[in-house]
Amino acid sequence: MSLLETLSGQPVWLAIIISLAASIVIAIAGIIPSAFVTAANIVYFGFVWGLVLSIFGEALGAVISFILYRKGLKKLSGNKDSSRTIKTLERLKQTHGMEALVLVILLRLFPFAPSGLVTLAASYSAMGTGNFTVSSTIGKVPALFIEAYSVHTVLGWETQYQLAAAIFVGLAGISYYYWTTRK
Repeated sequence: MSLLETLSGQPVWLAIIISLAASIVIAIAGIIPSAFVTAANIVYFGFVWGLVLSIFGEALGAVISFILYRKGLKKLSGNKDSSRTIKTLERLKQTHGMEALVLVILLRLFPFAPSGLVTLAASYSAMGTGNFTVSSTIGKVPALFIEAYSVHTVLGWETQYQLAAAIFVGLAGISYYYWTTRK
C-alpha cells in the first residue's frame, strides 16, 4: 500500500502524523529517497502545504537521525577496533562553528544528495544540534523546492510520459550503479 493510499480518507491531522513518521523513518534509514513522501504530500495537501509539510518532516527527521547517529558513533568510537573503520571521518570531527554550518548548508543544497551521509558526517563533527538544525533546514529548503517542483511537473504529465520517465530514471540508476561498482 502506498503512502498516498494510506493518507487518503484519513483525517488531516492523522495524514500529517503519518507523513511526518514516514519522513522520520526515511531520515533514520538514510538511504531511502524522500521524493516519494514529497510526492504523496503534494498530491494530498497541494503544492504549497505539501512542500511545507515535506520541509518540516525532513527537518525533524534530520534532527532525530543526527542525535541517534551521534549516540551510535560515540559508542562505536569507544570501541578500539571499530575506530579504524571511521578513520576517514577524522578530519570532519574537527569541523565546527561557521565552517560546519556552511558545509552542511552546501551539502544540503544538492537535491538528490544522499541525505543520510550528510547527517552522518555532521553527527561525527563537533557541530552542535542547534547549528545542525538551522543549517540542515536552510540547505533543505531549496533542494526540496526543486524536488517538489520536479514531482509536481511529472505528476502533471500524461501517464505514458510518467511511465517513460520512471523507466528512464530506473535505467539511469542501474547504469550508475554498475558504472561505479565495475572497478
